[in-house]
Amino acid sequence: MRFGLVVQLLVFGVSVLAARVQVTWDIGYKSISRDGFSTWRAIGANGQVPIPPIYVTQGDVLELTAINHLDKPITLHAHGLFQRNSTFYDGVGMVTECGIPPGGQYTYMIDTGEQHGLYFIHGHYGLEMSEGLRAPFIIQEKEQSTEYDEDILLTLEDWGQQPEGELIERLKQVSTDSLPNDYKTGLVNGINGNISQTVQFECNRRYRIRVLNIGLDQSFKVQIPGHTMHVIEADGVTTKPLRVDGLDLAPGQRYSVIVQALESDEFNYGLNVTMHADFLDPVPGLTPRYYPQVIEYRKGAPMREYAQQSDDALVWPDDFTLEPRDECEMGSADRVIELNKRNYLPGMGLPYYGLGNTSYASVRVPTMLSALTMGDLARDPLVYGPQSSVIVLNYMENVELVVRNGMNRSHPMHVHSRVFQVVERGPWGDAQAMGKRVVPLQVARPNNPMRRDTVVLPEFGYIKLRFKADLPGAVSIVHCHTEHLAQGMAVVLIEAPRVLQQNARVPQALLDNCRALGFPISGNGA
Repeated sequence: MRFGLVVQLLVFGVSVLAARVQVTWDIGYKSISRDGFSTWRAIGANGQVPIPPIYVTQGDVLELTAINHLDKPITLHAHGLFQRNSTFYDGVGMVTECGIPPGGQYTYMIDTGEQHGLYFIHGHYGLEMSEGLRAPFIIQEKEQSTEYDEDILLTLEDWGQQPEGELIERLKQVSTDSLPNDYKTGLVNGINGNISQTVQFECNRRYRIRVLNIGLDQSFKVQIPGHTMHVIEADGVTTKPLRVDGLDLAPGQRYSVIVQALESDEFNYGLNVTMHADFLDPVPGLTPRYYPQVIEYRKGAPMREYAQQSDDALVWPDDFTLEPRDECEMGSADRVIELNKRNYLPGMGLPYYGLGNTSYASVRVPTMLSALTMGDLARDPLVYGPQSSVIVLNYMENVELVVRNGMNRSHPMHVHSRVFQVVERGPWGDAQAMGKRVVPLQVARPNNPMRRDTVVLPEFGYIKLRFKADLPGAVSIVHCHTEHLAQGMAVVLIEAPRVLQQNARVPQALLDNCRALGFPISGNGA
């Protein structure tokens, strides 16, 4: 089966009006088997699972209307988009909105501004993205800055054996770092990875392959033996070309690579996809899982075989070797915020994880609406509720987040509304006592550290991230991009709430949806 995707305007249910791209998703259930053996009620749009990608051009505004035909509220989040001056379109349930009620709808205005590259759109109310509510979102440059002949999309995702509601119930009853026997199936461009697909290559052509992991908790490695990859983008940030042998993507991460096709069509080659998870002990046939695809130069040509190499012998992209093309010096830290990943004992229905002194849980009033209506008290984190995990930032201060993890599982940490500088990574906790590798200390180059929006917090390790609080009025969640969000591993950043009060023009539809769901639209979140 061929899956090479030549880029055109392949938007789904779309009409284009100048710089506005209008898309409607009728979101509903669809009974489907995506792994070949378990059939359950997935979530799709316009009757389709998977939901096809959306393509726009840099500077366009995507008007995405979501119509909810489910029996529960939903939201949609554009992963990696800044939403500058429009935090009410960020799509996080009970943070920036109440949600879209069953039978209701909401139009998200996603202004791409100067951003370009690879992103995706997914549900962000509970874990409905794990049921299929997710799709790639590609913003093409107005003027192509890297030469290539063809654009190929490679979407990777994991698919479990039960829907979101059952998963949440299990999470409430399990206080460990992973679910027992959580063996999933890898999907490649929406299809069971065990079904080999073909990417067509022509000799001497240059290909841009956009690779993204839109799954819930599994990571993916991608290699093309016999070919060289050059990374040119990570999480929407254009990078200086970096030669690598393969890619390793945690949930939420994205890369673009340039691959130069060979001069001869004597052989076809493998495109090797491996799904893995550091929280699962290796079990032959279950984890890791291998999904060989095919780079086809000529139909019927023999496959070129290569001896398998260990990962340690290969070059992989790393946040301390990648370098943004547009240089920016490391900012000094005006304020240091320490976030320690903690476990909490189950009880009273509380989640189990946190990034500080409490575990994040849903509030009575969406945090953005509390910030909008509490006047001067909006600077006091207590008004947002005891489990809101709110941190109020001052406008234009340079913030350093120090995130520590003393557990034997890594976490893909995602920051909404911005990219950050990755300035340091090192060991924390007793890795040796657990038989784990000690994370080496690495410090970024001060003249141009890597910037991105999703970074791996290593097991028994820490990371330091820096950014300038230059989004006045933004309400942004920082969270683990796995099921741990549903277990409370998150904090919420509010920047200059008085600016939000002065400038925000909240859509009436957002307030109407709150009323329909029975939530207040003002006051404290306690």
